[in-house]
Amino acid sequence: MMIKIAKPIQAIDSKLTRPIIGLIAVWVLAMISVPILRWTWGEDAVVVGLNAGVLLQVAAVLAVLWTAWGTKKTAAVLVIVPVIAWLSEFVGHHTGFPFGAYHYTERLQPQLGGVPILVPLAWLMMLPPSWAMASLMLRGKQRRWVFAAVSALVFTAWDLFLDPQMVAWDLWRWTEPGDFTYFGIPWINFAGWLLVSFIMTLVVSLVVGINRLPIMPLSLIYLVTWMLQSIGHLAFWGLLGSGIVGALVMGAVIWLAGRNGLRMASAAREAK
Repeated sequence: MMIKIAKPIQAIDSKLTRPIIGLIAVWVLAMISVPILRWTWGEDAVVVGLNAGVLLQVAAVLAVLWTAWGTKKTAAVLVIVPVIAWLSEFVGHHTGFPFGAYHYTERLQPQLGGVPILVPLAWLMMLPPSWAMASLMLRGKQRRWVFAAVSALVFTAWDLFLDPQMVAWDLWRWTEPGDFTYFGIPWINFAGWLLVSFIMTLVVSLVVGINRLPIMPLSLIYLVTWMLQSIGHLAFWGLLGSGIVGALVMGAVIWLAGRNGLRMASAAREAK
Protein backbone atom coordinates (compact mmCIF):
# COMPACT_ATOMS: atom_id res chain seq x y z
CA MET A 1 0.00 0.00 0.00
CA MET A 2 1.17 3.49 -0.84
CA ILE A 3 1.06 6.22 1.78
CA LYS A 4 1.51 9.95 1.35
CA ILE A 5 4.27 10.88 3.75
CA ALA A 6 4.27 14.65 3.34
CA LYS A 7 3.55 17.15 0.62
CA PRO A 8 6.52 19.42 -0.16
CA ILE A 9 4.60 22.49 0.98
CA GLN A 10 3.81 20.81 4.32
CA ALA A 11 7.46 20.00 4.84
CA ILE A 12 8.43 23.65 4.31
CA ASP A 13 5.53 25.30 6.14
CA SER A 14 5.86 23.40 9.44
CA LYS A 15 6.37 26.14 12.02
CA LEU A 16 8.24 26.45 15.28
CA THR A 17 5.97 28.02 17.90
CA ARG A 18 7.27 29.86 20.96
CA PRO A 19 6.27 27.11 23.43
CA ILE A 20 8.04 24.50 21.31
CA ILE A 21 11.13 26.69 20.97
CA GLY A 22 11.06 27.12 24.75
CA LEU A 23 10.85 23.37 25.38
CA ILE A 24 13.67 22.65 22.96
CA ALA A 25 15.81 25.38 24.55
CA VAL A 26 15.27 24.00 28.07
CA TRP A 27 16.05 20.48 26.83
CA VAL A 28 19.30 21.69 25.25
CA LEU A 29 20.28 23.50 28.45
CA ALA A 30 19.59 20.34 30.46
CA MET A 31 21.82 18.28 28.18
CA ILE A 32 24.59 20.89 28.21
CA SER A 33 24.49 20.83 32.01
CA VAL A 34 25.24 17.08 32.23
CA PRO A 35 29.06 17.35 32.00
CA ILE A 36 28.97 20.31 34.39
CA LEU A 37 26.93 18.28 36.89
CA ARG A 38 29.35 15.40 36.47
CA TRP A 39 32.33 17.60 37.31
CA THR A 40 30.68 19.22 40.33
CA TRP A 41 28.53 16.43 41.86
CA GLY A 42 30.10 13.24 40.57
CA GLU A 43 28.86 10.30 38.49
CA ASP A 44 25.43 10.07 40.14
CA ALA A 45 24.55 13.50 38.78
CA VAL A 46 24.85 12.09 35.25
CA VAL A 47 21.74 9.99 35.81
CA VAL A 48 19.81 13.01 37.09
CA GLY A 49 20.78 15.02 34.04
CA LEU A 50 19.96 12.11 31.74
CA ASN A 51 16.49 11.72 33.22
CA ALA A 52 15.81 15.43 32.87
CA GLY A 53 17.05 15.48 29.29
CA VAL A 54 14.92 12.53 28.18
CA LEU A 55 11.76 13.84 29.83
CA LEU A 56 12.24 17.31 28.33
CA GLN A 57 12.91 15.90 24.87
CA VAL A 58 9.82 13.69 25.10
CA ALA A 59 7.79 16.75 26.10
CA ALA A 60 9.14 18.70 23.13
CA VAL A 61 8.39 15.88 20.67
CA LEU A 62 4.87 15.36 22.01
CA ALA A 63 4.19 19.11 21.88
CA VAL A 64 5.32 19.18 18.26
CA LEU A 65 3.10 16.22 17.35
CA TRP A 66 0.13 17.66 19.23
CA THR A 67 0.26 20.95 17.32
CA ALA A 68 0.03 19.03 14.03
CA TRP A 69 -1.97 15.93 14.93
CA GLY A 70 -4.15 16.86 17.89
CA THR A 71 -4.78 15.02 21.14
CA LYS A 72 -6.17 11.68 19.96
CA LYS A 73 -3.45 10.82 17.46
CA THR A 74 -0.63 12.09 19.69
CA ALA A 75 -1.99 10.07 22.61
CA ALA A 76 -2.02 6.96 20.41
CA VAL A 77 1.67 7.46 19.61
CA LEU A 78 2.34 8.04 23.32
CA VAL A 79 0.86 4.61 24.04
CA ILE A 80 2.00 2.55 21.05
CA VAL A 81 5.69 3.43 20.98
CA PRO A 82 6.51 3.05 24.71
CA VAL A 83 4.45 -0.16 25.02
CA ILE A 84 6.23 -1.83 22.10
CA ALA A 85 9.56 -0.50 23.39
CA TRP A 86 8.96 -1.87 26.90
CA LEU A 87 7.86 -5.27 25.56
CA SER A 88 10.91 -5.54 23.32
CA GLU A 89 13.24 -4.52 26.16
CA PHE A 90 11.53 -6.88 28.62
CA VAL A 91 11.82 -9.81 26.23
CA GLY A 92 15.30 -8.67 25.22
CA HIS A 93 16.96 -8.60 28.60
CA HIS A 94 15.25 -11.84 29.69
CA THR A 95 15.90 -13.88 26.54
CA GLY A 96 18.61 -12.12 24.56
CA PHE A 97 16.28 -11.58 21.58
CA PRO A 98 16.43 -9.36 19.57
CA PHE A 99 19.31 -7.29 21.01
CA GLY A 100 21.65 -9.93 22.37
CA ALA A 101 22.32 -10.91 25.99
CA TYR A 102 22.33 -7.87 28.27
CA HIS A 103 20.90 -6.60 31.55
CA TYR A 104 20.25 -3.23 33.15
CA THR A 105 22.12 -2.12 36.23
CA GLU A 106 20.44 -0.51 39.21
CA ARG A 107 21.52 3.00 38.25
CA LEU A 108 18.38 3.85 36.24
CA GLN A 109 15.28 3.89 38.44
CA PRO A 110 12.38 3.22 38.61
CA GLN A 111 12.18 -0.06 36.74
CA LEU A 112 9.27 -2.21 35.58
CA GLY A 113 10.03 -5.87 34.97
CA GLY A 114 13.73 -5.08 35.06
CA VAL A 115 13.39 -2.36 32.41
CA PRO A 116 13.98 1.27 33.45
CA ILE A 117 10.88 3.38 32.73
CA LEU A 118 13.15 5.94 31.08
CA VAL A 119 14.16 3.53 28.30
CA PRO A 120 10.78 3.26 26.49
CA LEU A 121 10.52 7.06 26.72
CA ALA A 122 13.91 7.34 25.01
CA TRP A 123 12.50 5.39 22.06
CA LEU A 124 9.59 7.83 21.95
CA MET A 125 11.81 10.91 22.00
CA MET A 126 13.73 9.97 18.84
CA LEU A 127 11.35 7.93 16.68
CA PRO A 128 9.12 10.84 15.49
CA PRO A 129 12.20 12.94 14.58
CA SER A 130 13.40 9.92 12.61
CA TRP A 131 10.04 9.85 10.77
CA ALA A 132 10.61 13.47 9.76
CA MET A 133 14.09 12.77 8.43
CA ALA A 134 12.87 9.69 6.56
CA SER A 135 10.04 11.76 5.08
CA LEU A 136 12.53 14.26 3.70
CA MET A 137 14.79 11.52 2.38
CA LEU A 138 11.94 9.76 0.56
CA ARG A 139 10.07 12.84 -0.72
CA GLY A 140 6.41 12.07 -1.27
CA LYS A 141 4.52 8.82 -1.73
CA GLN A 142 6.21 5.59 -0.73
CA ARG A 143 5.11 2.12 0.22
CA ARG A 144 4.36 1.83 3.93
CA TRP A 145 7.09 -0.74 4.53
CA VAL A 146 9.69 1.38 2.69
CA PHE A 147 8.96 4.35 4.94
CA ALA A 148 9.13 2.10 8.01
CA ALA A 149 12.46 0.65 6.84
CA VAL A 150 14.07 4.04 6.16
CA SER A 151 12.77 5.38 9.48
CA ALA A 152 14.33 2.37 11.24
CA LEU A 153 17.69 3.05 9.59
CA VAL A 154 17.55 6.75 10.53
CA PHE A 155 16.59 5.87 14.11
CA THR A 156 19.27 3.18 14.50
CA ALA A 157 21.93 5.64 13.34
CA TRP A 158 21.43 7.38 16.69
CA ASP A 159 22.28 4.16 18.55
CA LEU A 160 25.80 4.32 17.15
CA PHE A 161 26.19 7.07 19.74
CA LEU A 162 23.85 5.85 22.44
CA ASP A 163 24.86 2.31 23.32
CA PRO A 164 28.60 2.93 23.76
CA GLN A 165 27.80 5.95 25.90
CA MET A 166 25.30 4.16 28.14
CA VAL A 167 27.61 1.17 28.59
CA ALA A 168 30.45 3.54 29.49
CA TRP A 169 28.15 5.04 32.12
CA ASP A 170 27.35 1.52 33.40
CA LEU A 171 23.61 1.84 32.79
CA TRP A 172 23.46 -1.55 31.10
CA ARG A 173 25.93 -4.36 30.46
CA TRP A 174 26.36 -6.99 27.77
CA THR A 175 26.74 -10.54 29.06
CA GLU A 176 28.57 -12.00 26.06
CA PRO A 177 29.38 -9.28 23.53
CA GLY A 178 31.82 -11.51 21.65
CA ASP A 179 35.14 -10.62 20.06
CA PHE A 180 33.92 -8.75 16.97
CA THR A 181 31.91 -5.82 18.31
CA TYR A 182 31.15 -2.16 17.73
CA PHE A 183 33.14 -0.59 20.57
CA GLY A 184 31.96 -3.33 22.92
CA ILE A 185 28.40 -3.54 21.54
CA PRO A 186 27.43 -6.77 19.72
CA TRP A 187 26.25 -6.20 16.16
CA ILE A 188 23.03 -8.12 16.79
CA ASN A 189 21.96 -5.18 18.96
CA PHE A 190 21.65 -2.95 15.91
CA ALA A 191 19.64 -5.60 14.07
CA GLY A 192 17.28 -5.57 17.06
CA TRP A 193 16.98 -1.79 16.89
CA LEU A 194 16.17 -1.98 13.19
CA LEU A 195 13.53 -4.66 13.74
CA VAL A 196 11.78 -3.00 16.68
CA SER A 197 11.74 0.53 15.24
CA PHE A 198 10.47 -0.89 11.92
CA ILE A 199 7.60 -2.61 13.76
CA MET A 200 6.82 0.52 15.78
CA THR A 201 6.62 2.70 12.68
CA LEU A 202 4.55 0.15 10.81
CA VAL A 203 2.08 -0.20 13.69
CA VAL A 204 1.70 3.58 14.09
CA SER A 205 1.20 4.02 10.34
CA LEU A 206 -1.48 1.31 10.31
CA VAL A 207 -3.30 2.42 13.48
CA VAL A 208 -3.26 6.21 13.25
CA GLY A 209 -1.31 7.04 10.08
CA ILE A 210 1.88 9.03 9.65
CA ASN A 211 1.09 12.07 7.54
CA ARG A 212 1.08 15.85 7.89
CA LEU A 213 4.34 15.49 9.79
CA PRO A 214 5.62 18.74 11.36
CA ILE A 215 8.89 18.38 9.50
CA MET A 216 10.78 21.48 10.61
CA PRO A 217 10.60 21.15 14.41
CA LEU A 218 11.09 17.37 14.38
CA SER A 219 14.07 17.68 12.04
CA LEU A 220 15.51 20.35 14.31
CA ILE A 221 15.33 17.95 17.26
CA TYR A 222 17.16 15.28 15.25
CA LEU A 223 19.80 17.83 14.20
CA VAL A 224 20.35 19.11 17.74
CA THR A 225 20.62 15.54 19.05
CA TRP A 226 23.35 14.87 16.49
CA MET A 227 25.22 18.01 17.55
CA LEU A 228 24.95 17.28 21.27
CA GLN A 229 25.99 13.66 20.88
CA SER A 230 28.93 14.53 18.63
CA ILE A 231 30.23 17.19 20.99
CA GLY A 232 29.62 15.03 24.05
CA HIS A 233 31.42 11.97 22.70
CA LEU A 234 34.36 13.85 21.24
CA ALA A 235 34.88 16.54 23.86
CA PHE A 236 33.52 15.30 27.19
CA TRP A 237 32.98 11.53 27.40
CA GLY A 238 36.23 10.29 25.89
CA LEU A 239 34.44 8.12 23.31
CA LEU A 240 36.41 9.06 20.23
CA GLY A 241 35.62 6.01 18.09
CA SER A 242 31.84 5.96 18.51
CA GLY A 243 31.86 9.77 18.39
CA ILE A 244 33.45 9.81 14.94
CA VAL A 245 31.29 7.00 13.53
CA GLY A 246 28.07 8.39 15.00
CA ALA A 247 28.85 11.90 13.78
CA LEU A 248 29.52 10.64 10.26
CA VAL A 249 26.48 8.34 9.98
CA MET A 250 23.92 10.66 11.55
CA GLY A 251 25.56 13.52 9.68
CA ALA A 252 25.03 11.65 6.40
CA VAL A 253 21.34 11.24 7.26
CA ILE A 254 21.05 14.97 7.94
CA TRP A 255 22.87 15.84 4.72
CA LEU A 256 20.60 13.65 2.60
CA ALA A 257 17.48 14.95 4.29
CA GLY A 258 18.65 18.56 4.05
CA ARG A 259 19.48 18.21 0.37
CA ASN A 260 16.02 16.88 -0.37
CA GLY A 261 14.47 19.56 1.83
CA LEU A 262 16.13 22.27 -0.24
CA ARG A 263 14.87 20.64 -3.42
CA MET A 264 11.36 20.50 -1.97
CA ALA A 265 11.58 24.18 -1.03
CA SER A 266 12.68 25.06 -4.55
CA ALA A 267 9.84 23.03 -6.05
CA ALA A 268 7.34 24.74 -3.72
CA ARG A 269 8.57 28.20 -4.75
CA GLU A 270 8.35 27.33 -8.43
CA ALA A 271 4.81 26.00 -7.98
CA LYS A 272 3.59 29.35 -6.61
